Amino acid sequence: MPATANSPVHRSPPAPAQAKRGAVALAFAAIYVIWGSTYFAALVALETLPPYLLMAARLLLAGTLLAGLSQLRGQPALRRAGWPRNAACGVLILGLGSGSTVWAEQVLPSSLAAILATTVPLWLAVLDWPRWAQYRHEKLRLLGLLLGGLGVVGLFGEQLLASAARLPGPGYWLAVGAIGAGSLCTAAGALLNRYWAAPGPPLPNAAQQLLAAGLFCGLVGTAAGEWAQVAPAQVSGRSLWAVGYLVVFGSGVAYLAYLWLLQVRPPAVVGTYAYVNPVVAVLLGAGLAHEAISRQQVLALGVILGGVWLINRPALVPPLPSSQAQQPKKQPAKLLA
Repeated sequence: MPATANSPVHRSPPAPAQAKRGAVALAFAAIYVIWGSTYFAALVALETLPPYLLMAARLLLAGTLLAGLSQLRGQPALRRAGWPRNAACGVLILGLGSGSTVWAEQVLPSSLAAILATTVPLWLAVLDWPRWAQYRHEKLRLLGLLLGGLGVVGLFGEQLLASAARLPGPGYWLAVGAIGAGSLCTAAGALLNRYWAAPGPPLPNAAQQLLAAGLFCGLVGTAAGEWAQVAPAQVSGRSLWAVGYLVVFGSGVAYLAYLWLLQVRPPAVVGTYAYVNPVVAVLLGAGLAHEAISRQQVLALGVILGGVWLINRPALVPPLPSSQAQQPKKQPAKLLA
């Protein structure tokens, strides 16, 4: 990251032990369950809305809501401080990361999109060079990363074989590349948010990130000519309900939880949402749509959850070294304060 050794950018986040376990558990539940359900919500919204204008509406509405909430709490979001950093993080994570996934879901089956998105925790481990020395000594965490990826492939193995038999065209591979590049951008934005975080409380920072990403998606959608695809009279109630869910829960509650977790847990651990989201999607399909689950999928679910358990084992999260703990450093504001 572009910073000097004495720069405040390199201040260590609070030790994992300092974060309340209940708050951490709720935050993980939010990114695991809520983001797992957004794949389906995005598909419903795409029935009558183009992808980037859908993302623009979702992000701008969520950003406006969080900015209003921030103002009520006496934390104005419309301030110059932090805008460049928040804009960079928001565009990378939401505009290029989530936006590419939503765009690709027009072409790719959701199962394949979920598999490609599982590269996020792997990218987080590869790009997080300040933690390389630590990761080298955490063999079980690396094993968990591998098991999680293999489990997701096993979860959708049958669908993958069926897709490969159809000889996909160039648009198919363009969508595959878009999700791959988007996953890399998501990882880069997450690490940028951890090591180059904007000053101030998380709530106004999250609002700024959402607004910046929404403006970016609006510009992309306009350049792509998506306004010609929007017919207000043809937008279904199902799509509107899906957009509302994505605004309040996907871009509001879950994104706030995600930003906070990046400050109190290692990025590769936070990135395990990419492994759990497909599990949630399959369970929702079985419970709500009465979709059948094969024995292979049950085994794959167990492998995924086992990998996530290895990654999240408390013993693998080292305490803050005493030499750092004794230094009087400012701690980032807590989301749940």
